[in-house]
Amino acid sequence: MSSFKEIVTKAVIGKAKKTSTNTFSLTPEEMPNTVLGCWVINHKFSGTKGANGSVLVNGSFDVNVWYSYNGDKNTAVTTKNFTYNDTMNIPLKENHNLSDASEIMVRCLHQPTVANVNVDGATVKLDIEKEMGVEIVGDTKVKVSVEEDEDDYEEIFDEADNPELDEINEDYLNEASN
Repeated sequence: MSSFKEIVTKAVIGKAKKTSTNTFSLTPEEMPNTVLGCWVINHKFSGTKGANGSVLVNGSFDVNVWYSYNGDKNTAVTTKNFTYNDTMNIPLKENHNLSDASEIMVRCLHQPTVANVNVDGATVKLDIEKEMGVEIVGDTKVKVSVEEDEDDYEEIFDEADNPELDEINEDYLNEASN
């Protein structure tokens, strides 16, 4: 006959991903004519518990824009740091709640990239796309089957206490070969 026991352990109790596109703008020192290249570097992020059981993903990255100016006769690169805040509502499994004991793990599934860039007067407008994934690890219970009729322990005798050892003929091999 078996019964069940509950084991409390840590497990993923919620998991979701979100793709977002945000528009940013920067103003270089010179009046840009054409954007020649754009790249995003130094992406940093973290997740914290938000209001109503949501997760806030706060991050930052640097954007480098290579552009031409002065009638496309000169080029320059400008860099600007941007920050973002994304709110993610993570559906939790079963009847779990996001608590202070829950661990929030944030991963970047698709690094921020420039999806679109254009020059609007003296300003460069950038559409930056990224995909973030969040896992919430919390306490959960697992039910396991437990056997109640476990085998008894095998009894082990010391050599000095084992009467069967006294009956062993140590000269058996010598006697058998004669």
